[in-house]
Amino acid sequence: MTGPVLVTGASGFVGRAVVARLVADGIAVRAAVRRPGAPFPPDVTVVAGADLDQLAEWRDALQGASAVVHCAARVHRLADDDADPLAAFRRANRDATAALAEAAAAAGVARFVFLSSVGVYGAETFGRPFAAADAPAPCSPYAISKLEAENELARVGAQRGLEVVVLRPPLVYGPDAPGNFATLLRAVDRGLPLPLGAIRNRRSFVAIDNLVDLVALVIHHPAAVGRAFLVSDGEDLSTTDLLRRTARALDRPARLLPVPANALRRVLSLLGRAELGQRLCGSLEVDISATRARLGWRPPVGVDAALVATARRFRSVAGRDARANG
Repeated sequence: MTGPVLVTGASGFVGRAVVARLVADGIAVRAAVRRPGAPFPPDVTVVAGADLDQLAEWRDALQGASAVVHCAARVHRLADDDADPLAAFRRANRDATAALAEAAAAAGVARFVFLSSVGVYGAETFGRPFAAADAPAPCSPYAISKLEAENELARVGAQRGLEVVVLRPPLVYGPDAPGNFATLLRAVDRGLPLPLGAIRNRRSFVAIDNLVDLVALVIHHPAAVGRAFLVSDGEDLSTTDLLRRTARALDRPARLLPVPANALRRVLSLLGRAELGQRLCGSLEVDISATRARLGWRPPVGVDAALVATARRFRSVAGRDARANG
């Protein structure tokens, strides 16, 4: 690569991992963050105050860059208190992405890698995994905004010659993962009984190391241009199996109560948490065979190794916090 890679959302869970991987590969990195203070390796150029609503401020960051890895986004929320969630997602994920791509093309950036979501296909599978060539059918404001951003990127790519690559991951987990996975990790570590011992669904996940390995590949792979790729660990799990294997990685007993999935979904629906019930009990599988075939890519890290690394980091942070509070 002839110039540095600009990583947006570089202080987030995925962005931090992308920066670390590119630095390890010897690639110059510009890390764009909204607030200063996030720790990065000393040879990383930090672009602080990076706000996608103020694209004039991005000109220097884009100048001379060879690629952009766009991780910044308004993320999906189970409980969204915005008066118009779809409009808010569109501003952050569609409009800002399109404007950044236009600015990147104007600056002579060659390639734009966009972190989208498997949600562009829908929220659930029924016996057949989503495949890369399937027609999109997003059913949440977040997923709609991501698909619309993909469409805008295709337009910019066609009009301006920008090489666009789209990645559509399922739930990403790993050390310091936020969100639902972090909540389940803490619950398992505390030995809390969970009503998730009889879930027979099938879900695809992707370890953060596997996701960033694919990112590192597509920023330069010639066969990646103009394509959208599914990514996962290549091994699908039930919610029950994921929790049991997480407990094993933590060296904790898995206290899982065998509540039938249908009953659990009904209860969560009555509590106004139907989407959580779908995520815990429904299936969402992806087929990464097209990614493997076109790019020659294989997930380098297995599920159990990724869970062990996650547990090790969790223990390290918990021990440090205990010492700080002790």
